[in-house]
Amino acid sequence: MAAGTPETLDIRTSADVVAVRQATRALAERVGFSLVDLTKLVTAASELARNTIDYGGGGSVQLEAVENGVRRGVRLVFEDQGPGIQDVTLALKDGYTSGNGLGLGLGGARRLVNDFTIESAPGAGTKVMIARWK
Repeated sequence: MAAGTPETLDIRTSADVVAVRQATRALAERVGFSLVDLTKLVTAASELARNTIDYGGGGSVQLEAVENGVRRGVRLVFEDQGPGIQDVTLALKDGYTSGNGLGLGLGGARRLVNDFTIESAPGAGTKVMIARWK
């Protein structure tokens, strides 16, 4: 299976979070993910989409099927132009929250995927890339 053309979705409302979950599920199914792997990826995508709205003021996600040698997977890149994260290391710790949540979002999403990178700085927005491999 060749890597596909990326699809970009806006994330502004709760309905957009649902659309991100649905698009992630459909892409993971096309790539051939097991139910367990698909569920982990969709859960991480849902968490990050919600964070994009709650903390970044909205943004977008780019979804694509990817290949790395014989491995196939799905990569999602979430971006916002919000206030950024003051301390990324702290934000990734379980229990830390800058809002009213449980503080499991970023760290939980990181545990559900194979690849996770985050770029953020105060006043510069946030970019989170996740990938899960089949």
